[in-house]
Amino acid sequence: MDLEERARAVLPPAVFEYYRGGAGAGISRDEATAAWRDWRFLPRLFQDVSRVSTEISLFGTTLAAPVLAGPTALHTLAHPEGEVATARGVAAAGSVLVHSARAGVPVESDRWWFQAYVLRDRSLTEAQVRDAADRGARAVVLTADAPYVHRSAIPEAGAAAPGNRPPEWRQDPALGVDAIAWLAGISGLPVLVKGVLRPADALAAVAAGAAGVIVSNHGGRQLDRAVSSAHALRPVVEAVGARIPVLVDGGIRDGADVLTALALGARAVLLGRPVLWALATDGAQGVRDLLDACRESLADTMAQAGLATVADINASVLVAR
Repeated sequence: MDLEERARAVLPPAVFEYYRGGAGAGISRDEATAAWRDWRFLPRLFQDVSRVSTEISLFGTTLAAPVLAGPTALHTLAHPEGEVATARGVAAAGSVLVHSARAGVPVESDRWWFQAYVLRDRSLTEAQVRDAADRGARAVVLTADAPYVHRSAIPEAGAAAPGNRPPEWRQDPALGVDAIAWLAGISGLPVLVKGVLRPADALAAVAAGAAGVIVSNHGGRQLDRAVSSAHALRPVVEAVGARIPVLVDGGIRDGADVLTALALGARAVLLGRPVLWALATDGAQGVRDLLDACRESLADTMAQAGLATVADINASVLVAR
């Protein structure tokens, strides 16, 4: 919260409200963080936690912690270097950036995934995805929960704003699961489906060839009163089992939240708005500091709970409040 307030002090009010904004009355946005506090830890005693490792491997990339920078649009509104600075901070922290299709500037890095919308004109999507693969993206993240851009989510950013684009550049509201195999075919990359809240949709994504799913309600920016990611996570994990990794975003703010998500079955988490606040306040260094702090907080929470590695984390360390 301190980081958010620091960002509020340096960002133009319209930009801050765009980043912070939620759909409708903001119920889903506001519930997100509190929902992770609906569980309590059951620490294990007599465990050797003299060394704690938060490291994982995900789609061929080693991460210092199971914490990624999630896709958020128009970083150039927060910092002159935009996503270039974000990517630099993410790489320095040993993480991965999910680069938004609505980014302010492209990035060149070996630590990024491309977030895609399937547009009404699929040739535009194809060009974006092929370009991302050529520039070194390691995965494609298909955002499936935004058939239309919610009007309250449109910034005052001119022609680049999603709602100000011509119709062919807007999302296809008839998106089907066939898009998963299509994106995999044109990119040659694993495709994750983002926006999953229902177990049945997770299973449909698996059947259609998804390499992973991301439990998310779009930061509360699309459908207000959508269930929180924290409450949707476990049923999705139970549905897909060990077939594919399940990631999650929405309201995660510290290592205790990360540990809760991992204990509920997530392979990794994504941070959204906090990355923007960090970028706005201190550029690339701010992004690195945020991810480093989250990793350190996770390591400390794991040690206190008697968990030496991420592989040691399971549902036995949690109870419902």
